[in-house]
Amino acid sequence: MAIGPLKSLKGRVALVTGGSNGIGAAVAQRLRTSGAEVVLADIDERAGTSVASDIGATFVRCDVREPDDLADAVDAAVSTYGGLDLVHLNAGVTTGCGLGDDFDVELYRRAMGINLDGVVYGVHAALPALLARGGGQIVATASMAGIVAPPFDPVYVANKHAVVGLVRSLAAAYESEGIAINALCPSFADTDIIEGIRSYLEETQFPILEVSDVVDAFFSILDGGRTGECWYVVPGRMSEPFQFRHAPGPRAG
Repeated sequence: MAIGPLKSLKGRVALVTGGSNGIGAAVAQRLRTSGAEVVLADIDERAGTSVASDIGATFVRCDVREPDDLADAVDAAVSTYGGLDLVHLNAGVTTGCGLGDDFDVELYRRAMGINLDGVVYGVHAALPALLARGGGQIVATASMAGIVAPPFDPVYVANKHAVVGLVRSLAAAYESEGIAINALCPSFADTDIIEGIRSYLEETQFPILEVSDVVDAFFSILDGGRTGECWYVVPGRMSEPFQFRHAPGPRAG
């Protein structure tokens, strides 16, 4: 499904959740370098304020589990810069529990709240502002765990699959409104989110992505001008949309 590429970022307004570190901070920095005005939204006020100051962005404290916080972040973009053109819903955490004896309701709710609700609430908050500009782009950070099913964190896999499904469904609903909605699906990138398994990845010699590779893929999504795509980012391969097989439909007679 085609929307058309974002031809220039100069003067555009972007909102990045989870922007205080890792992928979010790197994307925000590249957006600023490309001429966009940026609002960083994160629960980590100290780091977020520092990043925003360094790159010339605006910081707002935001817990993506709270719909009002995301509405306030969108309002900050509109009131500060006059509108909103691009949203990167990037905030995410690992779960830290399984579904057996290690199941923890609070860890489960935290992960689902940040990884899934944060995307749902973010889209809901951003749509009116994007529509007011005549369209725009939403990129949600999912994961390769939203395409495949590794066994080590089933709750994480569940919420990332949900993000992928949400993106694919919403894309068709808003294509006619000029809004492109896509997913960024990196494997293990060199960010704080892998600290709990970094030693395992290193011991097994599993390649870890450079954050810059994920940022490059993010900008490829913007340049692609399409919607409903889930771009995988894995070491040693050129990033491109994952090709989902069509599910079989009903058979007559």
